Order: sequence, then structure tokens, then C-alpha cells
Amino acid sequence: MLDLLLTNARVRTFDPVQPWADAVGITGDRIAYVGASTDAPDAREVRHLDGNLVTPGIIDSHNHLLLGFDPDAVSLEGAESLGEVRARIERLAVERPDLEWICAENAVYSIVDDRRPNARDLDGITQRPIFVTTYDQHSVWLNTPALRALGIAAGHDIAWGNPELDRDGQPTGWVTDFYTSAMTRAGLAALQRDIPMYSPERRYRKILGSLEMATRSGITTVVEPQVPLVEIDLFEKALNEGRLSSRVIAALFHPIDSAPEFRQELREAVDDAPRSEMLRFGPIKLYADDVIEPHTAWMLDDYANRPGHRGHPSAPVGELSKIVTELDRLGFQTHTHATGDGGIRLALDAIEASQRINGTRNRRHGIVHVECLDPADLPRFEQLGVTAAMQPRHASPDLIEGTWMDNVGQNRWDRAWRTRSLMESGAHVALSSDWQVGEMDPLVGVYSALTRSGLDGRQSWTPDEIITLDQALCGYTTQGAWAWHSEDELGVLKVGAKADIVAWTADLYQLDPAGILEQRAALTIVAGDIVHDIDGLGVTASSETRFDHAAKTLDPSKSCSGHVHS
Repeated sequence: MLDLLLTNARVRTFDPVQPWADAVGITGDRIAYVGASTDAPDAREVRHLDGNLVTPGIIDSHNHLLLGFDPDAVSLEGAESLGEVRARIERLAVERPDLEWICAENAVYSIVDDRRPNARDLDGITQRPIFVTTYDQHSVWLNTPALRALGIAAGHDIAWGNPELDRDGQPTGWVTDFYTSAMTRAGLAALQRDIPMYSPERRYRKILGSLEMATRSGITTVVEPQVPLVEIDLFEKALNEGRLSSRVIAALFHPIDSAPEFRQELREAVDDAPRSEMLRFGPIKLYADDVIEPHTAWMLDDYANRPGHRGHPSAPVGELSKIVTELDRLGFQTHTHATGDGGIRLALDAIEASQRINGTRNRRHGIVHVECLDPADLPRFEQLGVTAAMQPRHASPDLIEGTWMDNVGQNRWDRAWRTRSLMESGAHVALSSDWQVGEMDPLVGVYSALTRSGLDGRQSWTPDEIITLDQALCGYTTQGAWAWHSEDELGVLKVGAKADIVAWTADLYQLDPAGILEQRAALTIVAGDIVHDIDGLGVTASSETRFDHAAKTLDPSKSCSGHVHS
């Protein structure tokens, strides 16, 4: 007898042997039946789904759980003017006189026209220091009291970024290279000393809040792409307390300037970490370059609006190849941030060098973002077996007008987020949210992949890279499973696979993109357990829920079975 039967559904299995069904049965933590509702075995619990879509659980291959919203900070999401930014920050300052620092998140680069924001733009709101992160976490915006509190006004360096200076050598209040520096030992220690938002307690609270959102969104596996060694214990705490409602793959951060001994520390940390069905460590996060918006990504040619400037790689040319080769030799899979066409080429060159030197062929190294891809490098993803970990929402014109588009220039727009081109080349493209840079809801990503437009649907940008619903769902399931060596057990609905499943509130295949945007996950099932139920009939993820997965043993990764595009 089955434990649970989902019946009268439209089941997209992504199993090439049986692509569609109308019932899925679960016994324990595994799928025990896929087929016709009329032939299904008896079950202790039956859910009739009225023809709604059932898919494998969503695998979000790049989701910053550690960056989840902080209730003691103010979100600037949707704030499109400096006046709105100031009003929101002032509201928090008035309401929370207990806060020593006033922190805000999600500022856009184009909040003022034709220049970077500066400290004067924030001055006069409060006498307390103000600390603002941009929506991509790669820059920080400070007011004058913050510059004084941190010693930047007196010319002191900081460990978590590079303060920009004006022509007179005075700090402007803008700090670049934040996220690449902030997660180093020295950077995180300085942040935790000075900025309350980065305390371990508040970081742990963000993890839990992000996980609850993931579970409600139909995400059954989350890849947290940047965990400093000193914060491994936060994830172990969540595991031990039974707070992991979705599986977590935690990529450990490798600062690009670390000594060779650091790579052995990573190996020992992964070997010593608990191994569980719900938590595993092992991918290594690297940076080939920074980001395009502040002109710090590495471009093959000059930025369109800054002649003579191409940004810079994160390490001297040749150094990334040495690091990737050594990590590959140690058995690590890498997850390398690269946005500019120069940065992407650098990452591909490093992976190719590691394969040539070590003779490895199935490590499945990944390159994250792939924002501006030179045509000559497009076929190399398939040739090298490299996963492109991409975020459809990033290509939305409402997010990148006025900064990304202008910096790259119109004659290179056809290189932007080439999702369809990469898929058609045979490359593995694993889709993701990049929460909280983008909305976590995978249906927002699906909508963006289907339209290449903003959420208002008014303007479609680079429409040649639009993909189908089936390709998008495949990217969030099957391709994500392949990227993390789990394609035989995750990202597919077939007998014997792990019972990670999501039932949606409609048959998404019968809706236009705007209709898809209105839907939600109705049921989220992880390892056979209902962890989210929109109707409240099963276990619903909340801050008080405990998930009893901590003691399960992690199975070895399986080998590649190839693409399953229909």
C-alpha cells in the first residue's frame, strides 16, 4: 500500500521513458508508482488534484539563503527615486530608536541619474550611521556618519570592500567589490564587529526565513552558493534542530587571494561536515570577475559608456586556472561567478586547463550568471561539460535599464543571458533565482524565461532568447539535478527516485505567461513528507515546524544520463 497518492493530475515526469502520467504514488521517501490514476495501488492518503500540474520539485541552483530579508532592516525593493529611498530609511529610523545602525537592502544603481549615489544623498535623515546594500550585494552605500564610524573618512581601509574616492581623494560613500570581500575571514569578522545586521544570530534568522519561503515556493533543493568556512556551523545548527524543510547544497566560499593551504582547509571541512539527505557541502564558490553595473566585471572590449575601461578579473590572468586545477585535483566541483564576456572566458579557460592537466571529465563545474557571452565561447559549455547556472529574471528590462544596458552598449545586447542559445547548443542550463537579487518564486523565473519582459509585461527585450515552458521547467528540475550529480534521483518522477514533488495550483501548460505568474505551489513534498500545503491539510512550513530529516544518510552521486528536453 502506498503512503500517499497524488491522483487526477497532469504529471510532467521529465522521464523520457514515460514523459506524462496522471498519478504519482509515494512509499517512504521514494516514488513507488507513476502512471494512470485508474491503475494506481491503494494508498493511506489520497489527494485529488483536479487536473493541476505536478512536476519534480524545483531545484534552485543559486539561492543566497544567507541574504534573506532582515526584519530589522528596510527593503528598498521597488524604490525608484531618491526621495522614496530617503522616506523608507527615515521611517525605520523614527520607528526604531533602539537601532545603532540603520540598515537597508536592495537599492538599485540607477537611483540617481548619471552618477553613483553618494553619502550626501543620505545625509540629514538621521545622525546614526546608515548602511545600504545594492540589490546584487556587490556594492554598499554609506552616509557621512557611517564613513566616520568606520574610519573611512579618516582614510582607513576596510576589509569588506573598496571605498570609492572623488577627484580630491575623499571617500564618496560608495563601496565596490563588497560581496567578494565581505565573505572572507577578515571581511566577515569586520562586518560582524561593526554592522549588527551581520551578527550570527541575524544571519541564522535569515537562513530560516529564506528556507520557509523556498518551501512555500515549491523549491525542494536549494543551492546556497557562498558559505564562508566560519558559517558552516549555522547550517549544521539548522540541520540538528530539524529546520531544513528543503534540501540544502552549500557551496563554500574560496577567496581568490587565499593561500594554497586554504584549499586543504576546504577539503578537511567538507570531509568533517555531517552528511545527510538534507544537507551536503562540497561545491566551491569562486569569482572570475565582479558585476557589470558598477563597471567592475571584466569585458573583452571597453564599456560602451566608459572608453578605455574594461573592468578587471578577480585575480591576475592565469591564477584562476591554477586554483580551479588544484580544486579539481582535490575532487571539488567549482561554482564560478562570471558576468562579463572576459570573466566568462577566463572561467572557461580555467576549467579547460583543469581537465587537460588532471584528466577529469565529469566534474560538472559550473559558471554562474553568464550575463554577456561572446559568441566564440558559447559552444565551449557543451564541449567542456560545464553547467551554465542562469537566472531568467536578471534579463528583465525593468531591472537592467539605465545601468546594465548602457554599460554594455546596444551592439552587445545580443550576448545577454543567452539561455535559449545555450540550451540549443546542447549545454546544460540550470535555472535559479539568485535570491534575494531576484524574487525567489520560481514561477517569476519561468515567466521571465517565457517573455524576457518585466513583470508588467509591457516590454520584451532580446526576445530571440525566449524559451518554452517545458524548457524552463526542465531547467529548474532535470538540469538542476544533473548539475549536482543527482539526475537519477532528483529532477525526475520515476519509480525509485526520491519523492521530491511539487503540485501547482493549475495546469501551467494551459496558461499564458501572465496566468502562470498568478499561480503558486499548492503542495511541496520533500523526501515523501508534505512540508507545504496551501490548503493547510498537511504539514506547513513555519518558524515552529520541525522536519525530521537530520539523520538520513546521503547517497552517492550518480553519473550523467544526458538531457531530457521534450
